[in-house]
Amino acid sequence: MLVLLPLIAAVPACGPVPVAQAEASCLRDAELAARPRGSVTMGVGAGRGGFTGGFGRVEVDISSDYVAGRDPSDVFNRCVVRRSGQIPTRPLYDQPGWRG
Repeated sequence: MLVLLPLIAAVPACGPVPVAQAEASCLRDAELAARPRGSVTMGVGAGRGGFTGGFGRVEVDISSDYVAGRDPSDVFNRCVVRRSGQIPTRPLYDQPGWRG
């Protein structure tokens, strides 16, 4: 029974968050709906004995909202309502930090 107490105590933390916090966290969802993000890293290294090797890494963040062609503003609004239970205080395009 003592094992369940920490789990029960953590459940209220899953409730709605303040609308300003939801707006800030939902910006990323809207940005990924507008366009995918990615990065490419490449390099060459030399080790002992003259061994030379190359490396590379490609990262791509793409959301199902982007693939489905959803409007970033609609994605943002739905996200804020889902997380806070309230509508956004201002439209996506007026949000500080929006890089659309």
